[in-house]
Amino acid sequence: MAAVAELTLLEKSLGLNKGNKYNTHGERQIPVLQTNNGPNLIGLTTIAAHLVKQANKEYLLGSTAEEKAIVQQWLEYRVTQVDGHTNKDDIRILLKDLNSYLEDKVYLTGYNFTLADILLYYGLHRFIVMKVKHREVGDL
Repeated sequence: MAAVAELTLLEKSLGLNKGNKYNTHGERQIPVLQTNNGPNLIGLTTIAAHLVKQANKEYLLGSTAEEKAIVQQWLEYRVTQVDGHTNKDDIRILLKDLNSYLEDKVYLTGYNFTLADILLYYGLHRFIVMKVKHREVGDL
């Protein structure tokens, strides 16, 4: 269900007021979007890229061939490495690795804000909020 909420937020941030109806599929609750004139779109990153194109903001998918590849890399990272992790040690390693990667960068692709930044933020937000709440409770 979290992926559906993320796609709804993405729609709003892109200025799309389409109110797409999303379903989920399978045990892992993979989002599905029924398009008006085509097959269903399945998966968070596939649907997100479709929304970016609908909003005519293709620059969010990368401007150069290298940047496009990096965006795809991070979108894949999001669904293969971030989603589904709840183990505290795995999350700590994931955040530490990401922090190291970003040491000399402003955004995941370097200096340009992309869909990868948006979806990685959405995916990591729950861990960061959980960590902050845990610290607040521990400080009492």
